[in-house]
Amino acid sequence: MHQRAIIFHGTGGRPDVCWYPWLAEQLTANGYEVEVPFYPEINQESIETFAPKVLAKHTINESTVLIGHSGGAPLILSLLERIESPVKQAILVAGYSTPPNANPEPVLQKTYNWNKIKQNSKQFYFINSIDDPYGCDDKQGRVLFDKLGGRLIICDEGHFGSPDQEYNDFLLLKQLIV
Repeated sequence: MHQRAIIFHGTGGRPDVCWYPWLAEQLTANGYEVEVPFYPEINQESIETFAPKVLAKHTINESTVLIGHSGGAPLILSLLERIESPVKQAILVAGYSTPPNANPEPVLQKTYNWNKIKQNSKQFYFINSIDDPYGCDDKQGRVLFDKLGGRLIICDEGHFGSPDQEYNDFLLLKQLIV
């Protein structure tokens, strides 16, 4: 079975920005089949209707690595709650499960089935930053780690890419996957 990776951008993001193209290229060179879909409606449409649409567009199985940045991270939580068999890895970068700031967050569920989510990934990594300007910080990462286990990596690297922060590669991510 082919190794697969799906990289989900965050709110207002696109597949061609940040470290997404770099990581896709790195993983492809290492034999992964990589998708970096464009979902402009991420964190705009309610997760209850959005998550099933996303699931219908992707093959997610035991050889899949799910990578989510910012708003893409709670999307992954919702996907993991809805699938039937575990993925290889789930990596949440600048992830969160509660509102990180005062903005509306339709990508968040009101509650999560943490046991089901935990069962549906063989390995979790949470990468958060102490100085995230959007509130997707180390405290958010700690909540995810406390609920799901895995590995929590705390940095001081802002949001790991945003309109105000150029972040064109992400060697740590490649090392965690390959």
